[in-house]
Amino acid sequence: MNFTTAEWILAVAAALLVGVSKTGIAGMGMLFVVIFAQILPAKQATGLVLPLLCFGDLVAVGSYRQHANWRHLWRLFPWAAVGVVIGYFAMGRIGDQETRRLIGGIVVTLVAVHLFRRWRAGAGATEAEHAGWFAPLLGVLAGFTTLVANAAGPLMAIYLLAMRLPKMEYVGTAAVFFLLLNLFKVPFMISLGLITPPSFTLNLWLAPAVLAGAWLGRRILPRINQKVFENLALFFSAAAGLRLLF
Repeated sequence: MNFTTAEWILAVAAALLVGVSKTGIAGMGMLFVVIFAQILPAKQATGLVLPLLCFGDLVAVGSYRQHANWRHLWRLFPWAAVGVVIGYFAMGRIGDQETRRLIGGIVVTLVAVHLFRRWRAGAGATEAEHAGWFAPLLGVLAGFTTLVANAAGPLMAIYLLAMRLPKMEYVGTAAVFFLLLNLFKVPFMISLGLITPPSFTLNLWLAPAVLAGAWLGRRILPRINQKVFENLALFFSAAAGLRLLF
């Protein structure tokens, strides 16, 4: 891929954010989606990013797997797999602009719903309020959005924040979930022609930036308190959703 100097700088910065989002502030994940979508067409960018995500996921799982909450993983992953299959069949029927607006609309709506529920229930909000419909809905939406735009991060953030997980349990659960989900996506993306030998070669060039970002994220996470962590995750999710929408 023939990038200009400015595009290479953006690509390296985005790869750095991949690592930071995997081991530090999860909500930052949407920022690299937006950056890569400025360098490449949205669908092509989706295929380019996936191997970088898998690399970041491996680092994050190695760092935080002991904190994963497997009960939430088993509740979400089957529904997310269904969403991936739906996204696979939808991918050839929607254009880049429609993809961006759809993902942005979903993210902004769910951030607003989460803020409303938090305002209404305050400290008394419990997981029981979300029984039944919440995990299936978020799982299917996460699977669909991750297939079409690698944009499931804000949806997972909303789910884990709603479950009121401590930050280490949040990061560990997200790490294992996204490793499983992104590996599940790989055959679909190859089938769609979005992971190719040239794109994978670029992934290898950008992999050191992902590793550097993961190291930086591990340094940042212990220094952030729980409330700041939650607010940052929501802020970055909402900001990226609005960017995609408009």
